[in-house]
Amino acid sequence: MRTERVGDPDDPDLVCLLGWGNRLDHANVRWLLETLATDSFVHAIEIPTVVSSFEREYLDPVRERVEELDEYRFVGHSTGGLIGAYLRGTHAPSTRTYLSPWWGMSPESTGPLLEAVRRLPTRRPIVPTGTADRDTLGGLATDRQLREGPDRAAPTFLREALRAQAGLDGIEPDPDAVAFCTLSDRVVDPRRVGDRVPAGRTVLYDGGHELFSSESRERHADTLRSVVRRGPDGLR
Repeated sequence: MRTERVGDPDDPDLVCLLGWGNRLDHANVRWLLETLATDSFVHAIEIPTVVSSFEREYLDPVRERVEELDEYRFVGHSTGGLIGAYLRGTHAPSTRTYLSPWWGMSPESTGPLLEAVRRLPTRRPIVPTGTADRDTLGGLATDRQLREGPDRAAPTFLREALRAQAGLDGIEPDPDAVAFCTLSDRVVDPRRVGDRVPAGRTVLYDGGHELFSSESRERHADTLRSVVRRGPDGLR
């Protein structure tokens, strides 16, 4: 996992766990990190796109990093939000903010073919994702972002993601979490977001899967910073 710290070390710590394919040096990710760093010391984490164990390659390394912090806030986008839902007990943050958390596959991406390919024991990225376009990610997605973002996933990654999503059924929803999502998301199933975060703690935005690549992002920047600081009280 690649990491970077952004902001003033005297500000409260914030762990920002990026989604699958997000890169720390992409322009729209920089917008997100710099927006959060206005009043937080951001520990940004870029996750690998190919894994064969959710626990060993995703969850455990993140737990090791948050264990170094006395207290921290959390922002997780997409797959980062899936990993973050497992941060409990002594690893739990003081506030949780989810951006389009990948708690369930979109209806368009499920079916017999997915069930078949996820059983293949290979880490090679061979499964087309159909997510590397502006309509899916957001109108501000850059050419570089689309060019460098992965357009194929490994069967082992899909297997582990599906297993982690199913495992959420055994985890109580966090009573103070806030989620940002769009009802037109083509990557995640917004209904699964609604299963874990009620409407009163969900902020809807217009755009694609990535709030930070959405043309509406500036309208939500202040709200995002507010809920990161104060949790649900930041919505008032």
